[in-house]
Amino acid sequence: MAADQAPVLLRRDEDGIAWVTMNRPAARNALSLELMKALVAEFDAIRDDPAAKVVVLSGAGPGFCAGHDLRELRANAGKAFYEETFRQSRKIMTAMIRLPKPVIARVHGIATAGGCQLVAACDLAVASDEARFATPGVNIGLFCSTPAVPISRSIGRKAAMEMLLTGDMIDAESAREFGLVNRVVPAAELNTAVETLARQIAGKSSLTLALGKEAFYRQAEMSFDDAYDFASEIMIKNLLARDAEEGIDAFLQKRPPHWENR
Repeated sequence: MAADQAPVLLRRDEDGIAWVTMNRPAARNALSLELMKALVAEFDAIRDDPAAKVVVLSGAGPGFCAGHDLRELRANAGKAFYEETFRQSRKIMTAMIRLPKPVIARVHGIATAGGCQLVAACDLAVASDEARFATPGVNIGLFCSTPAVPISRSIGRKAAMEMLLTGDMIDAESAREFGLVNRVVPAAELNTAVETLARQIAGKSSLTLALGKEAFYRQAEMSFDDAYDFASEIMIKNLLARDAEEGIDAFLQKRPPHWENR
């Protein structure tokens, strides 16, 4: 199959892990409209797939993702195309947050603009020590306003504003210190580190993961008192679930739990 005919998104499944790979390597996996629609459709499919317990999002080729496809934007200049582009972009970020399964970013090379946005929108991120991050839109007269949404919710405001106002690249260790990624590992160990983390999470109860992820993001937008009220309701709902009964009994009986995911 010719490169221009290759699918823009790849997926393979193994042991409860859905490996989703953006596949536009020559364009540094720039977010074309086709790729964004494919990502939305794939996350929808994963939502309804009981075999998929954890998602790993990665990029093919030399980098994770260079952000929106600027060539496509210029070739289709106009309000209608721009509105559709950012509508699809929002759908991706919302789909990842609403997905009742953890999403891990596997980051190598560059993650810039919308690519940095993807990393911030994932639940977890593991980066190669050679990875670089930036929101460089300001350098070309296009402030990274939409990437700022998840980035400002992942790292401190001062750090976020420095990235947004300067457009400078930051290294992987700085990204970890800021809170943009969880772990930084040598490039040769990236696959192993991501797989180990994904397998660890995939070994948990799917029901518990879904309840916990939804509760985490919903309470974060509430007042302190409302967050505690809501979190208490979720804890009670969780305690009444079969997997919580099994998990507690297994702990007390000093044996491995057997999840029923209900």
